[in-house]
Amino acid sequence: MLMQLGKRGFVLFFLFVVLFILACGLSVAPNTSSPSAFDPTKAALELQATSMVLQLTQAAMNSQPLLQPTPLPPPTTTISQPPAAQPNEPAQQATPTQDVEARIQSANVLVYENTDEYGIGMWVQDALDGMGIKYTQTGSYSGHFMEYLNSGKKYDLIIVDAEAKDRISGEFWDVINTRLTRDKAALIAEIWYLDTEASGPISKILSGCGIRYQKDYSLADSVYWWDPTHPIFNEPNTVLPLLHYDRYWENQTGDQIRLGGSGDAELIAGLAAKKSNQEGVLATCYDGRVIIQTFSDHDYDQADILPLWENYIHYTLKNHFLAVP
Repeated sequence: MLMQLGKRGFVLFFLFVVLFILACGLSVAPNTSSPSAFDPTKAALELQATSMVLQLTQAAMNSQPLLQPTPLPPPTTTISQPPAAQPNEPAQQATPTQDVEARIQSANVLVYENTDEYGIGMWVQDALDGMGIKYTQTGSYSGHFMEYLNSGKKYDLIIVDAEAKDRISGEFWDVINTRLTRDKAALIAEIWYLDTEASGPISKILSGCGIRYQKDYSLADSVYWWDPTHPIFNEPNTVLPLLHYDRYWENQTGDQIRLGGSGDAELIAGLAAKKSNQEGVLATCYDGRVIIQTFSDHDYDQADILPLWENYIHYTLKNHFLAVP
């Protein structure tokens, strides 16, 4: 116990013992009725003992600082600080443009291209190959083309390249029109025979586009861009007007079109050097999802036609995907 009390505790204990002895000494004196005589020697000894105890106590107190209560450690509080502000960094997210471009590369494309039997080149197919876009090609087999149109598969782009003398007509256009309105599919149609089709089922598409048949023309001529800044002539390729031609078809090379109907058609190229509502041969409509071309590819240089078709494909697919989230 004394070890636990320490030096100061020992001194206090010692003082207590001395006082206790003195008290005992006083208490054992005989109790008489008369007061005891004053003993100067005993008083001097008691005073000396008391003084000694006080001196020892004072010395002990001076030799050791007073014990202080051990302070409790302050409570630990965790404060969550917001992260230090970081400089703004561009988010690594696909932009809408990047997303559309990626979707173009993975598009479902259905192609009817009937120049296979002539051996003069499948230029639409070449354009798709050059762009790295996969497609279903039926060649000149119109029956196969109808089977794909009637299938449950959705197509982002339908291409009717009826340049040769076999025709896509009648009910084909009914099915294609359904695809345009129901699926918001894109369409590129190269068609030289509107003079025989304009009043048939294709009229629904022409009216929805906003164009009408104007008149037939027999031999190829220069084609002028009426809007040279249009994306069709600039994205992804810059394509110059088709001023130079090499007539492959000896007759029935194409038709002229004009504005008419309820659609948003824009005539962007024609046989006249200046834009007019006459002699149009290239139109876009349906919010850019549809292109109608009424001149024949093989009357012009392949080096000019291939990049133009790449632009057609890019333009219509881009607008299709903007319309279909």
